[in-house]
Amino acid sequence: MIIYVNGEPQEIKQQPFTVADLLVLNQVEMPEMVSVQLNGEFVKREDYQTIQINDGDEIDFLYFMGGGAR
Repeated sequence: MIIYVNGEPQEIKQQPFTVADLLVLNQVEMPEMVSVQLNGEFVKREDYQTIQINDGDEIDFLYFMGGGAR
C-alpha cells in the first residue's frame, strides 16, 4: 500500500500496520514528543498500538519545539 507521511509517499508492505509500527519504521527517536495526525485527525497516544493505517492514508508527524522570546 502507499501512504503519505508528511506529504511524501511511502510504500508499506506489512499488513496490518499501525501508527506505532509507522513510528518505528520512520525511526522516530522520541515518540512521546510527537503528535500524530491521521487524515487530518489527531490520534490519541494510547491508540497508537491499535489504530490501523490503510492504503492512501495521510499521516503527519508534528514535533513540539521549545523556544520563545528573551
